[in-house]
Amino acid sequence: MDDVAPAKAPLSPTERIAAVLDWWRAAGVTQTFHDVPQDWLAPPEDKAAQARTALPPVPVPEEPPAPRLGGDPASWPTDLPGFAEWWLNEPSLPFAGRRLPPRGVSGAALMVLLAMPESEDEAELLSASHGRLVGGIARALGVGEDQLYIASALPSHQALPDWAALREGGMDAVLQHHVALAQPQKLLVLGAADILPLLGHDPAQAAPGIHALSAVGMDKPVLASFAPDALLARWQLRAQLWRALLDWTNGDA
Repeated sequence: MDDVAPAKAPLSPTERIAAVLDWWRAAGVTQTFHDVPQDWLAPPEDKAAQARTALPPVPVPEEPPAPRLGGDPASWPTDLPGFAEWWLNEPSLPFAGRRLPPRGVSGAALMVLLAMPESEDEAELLSASHGRLVGGIARALGVGEDQLYIASALPSHQALPDWAALREGGMDAVLQHHVALAQPQKLLVLGAADILPLLGHDPAQAAPGIHALSAVGMDKPVLASFAPDALLARWQLRAQLWRALLDWTNGDA
């Protein structure tokens, strides 16, 4: 009589699961994969966290707009002596350092507009090396000291001014008010890239360069050039400015 192999007992559920896992391991599959990405670093959510996420978001109140530089234009001085005093003491102009006032008379033959005082300036604007440069320009134009009006777009020297933020904050209106009070016959801008946007020139447009142009927002002739430190550093820029001055004055400089 042939020996009959004894029937195997059916596998338990636990054994069946282990057999399936052994089969996948033998096939080389050792990781579990999901179609939806999982954040392994996320902390486990508890009921309190789930309750918080279920709450509607709390509206964040909008911050009030920052006060305009210079304050209310209705309170601005209406003459140059008053403006000079206001320029030195107005608290809404948050410029640290020694403030220097403009100097000169209304209706001057030439207004020289700088971006800000030189760091070496002491008692007045252009009392250091930049002053010698501007003095030479004025003499070449035949403009005496009593025919000059010297001013700056900022009241004190700043290391790295944010000109775009200053324009958005209202310094453009302050500067345009200042120029309107001065009423110069001609305006020489030294620092065109920084100053011209405050006078209304669109900074997205190409800089007008060194040549005579009609001043934006005013009907006075304007010559825009490089800042004094750049002019002092490169004779080529001084030569360009000299040629522009000749064109500006019809060769009389």
